[in-house]
Amino acid sequence: NPNCSTIIMNMVVWPIVQAVGVERVVVSTYQAASGAGAAAMAELEQQARDWVAGKSPVTQDIFGRQYVFNLFSHNSGIDLATGYNEEETKMIKETKKIFGDDQIKVTATCIRVPVLRAHCESINLTLKSPLDEKAARELLAKAPGVTVQDDRENNKHPEPLDASFKDDCIVGRIRQDVSQPDNRGLDLFVAGDQIRKGAALNAIQIAELLLSRDA
Repeated sequence: NPNCSTIIMNMVVWPIVQAVGVERVVVSTYQAASGAGAAAMAELEQQARDWVAGKSPVTQDIFGRQYVFNLFSHNSGIDLATGYNEEETKMIKETKKIFGDDQIKVTATCIRVPVLRAHCESINLTLKSPLDEKAARELLAKAPGVTVQDDRENNKHPEPLDASFKDDCIVGRIRQDVSQPDNRGLDLFVAGDQIRKGAALNAIQIAELLLSRDA
């Protein structure tokens, strides 16, 4: 089962790869406490209580720093030579492996944010062939395991609260990247439940697929 951040990203990138091809992926993640386990979720709640009570410093047993009203670089180890942390490296390597494409360029920046559950990701794509935002929206609306939430008029787009306890990943902010010519750039924002699609559900779906192939 791949890394949770990789899964959430590639639920929306893969349909585009199949349709027009992708040369490069630039992703920034906004990862919830759930990715670090129940203890991290409990500490975020405790820090909120501490802050309201005026306690200083707040409880810092898990991450060794204030988490509430703050964000910080993902807590996995950093390669001192490259500057990439383990989470970012996993996203790069796993995407190449899942897509079966060693040539696809991927770079990632992973950040821990004070949200209890469900990760969000900002994704920028460089495409091999043109794809306008209308076609991209229609393509993603048909993709399995994906729900489009892209209401510009009411500024309603993917949020962690909307994705929590849901099986589908939610994608929105679908727009042309104006810095890339000829409709070869696309921006997306996705939210996904790290515990469901990012872990348990995906493992079950992989097992079901393997069993169906053996039947």
